[in-house]
Amino acid sequence: MKPVLRKELFWDVDYKSIDYEKNARFVIERVATRGNFNDWNSLKAFYGMKRIKTEIVNIRYLDKVTLSYLSTIFKIKKEKFRCYNMEPSIKALWNY
Repeated sequence: MKPVLRKELFWDVDYKSIDYEKNARFVIERVATRGNFNDWNSLKAFYGMKRIKTEIVNIRYLDKVTLSYLSTIFKIKKEKFRCYNMEPSIKALWNY
């Protein structure tokens, strides 16, 4: 049975066609960055903390607040996250 998540989290994809196993990292990233408490609890019930922990360290981008939160609850150093070690694709904002 798939997790009960708000459709608003997946505004840019066909919600009904999400493959929760194949696209686990994508789903976990969306809930971690944009989800609420109920979304998070549904995610934990579906994937389990071990699977979430495995996937989050390989996410390409997390904002600083989300990275700090996940680092704290999973007791993982920020340096272990892929997003922490990747150089941003846009190095500076445009000067208008």
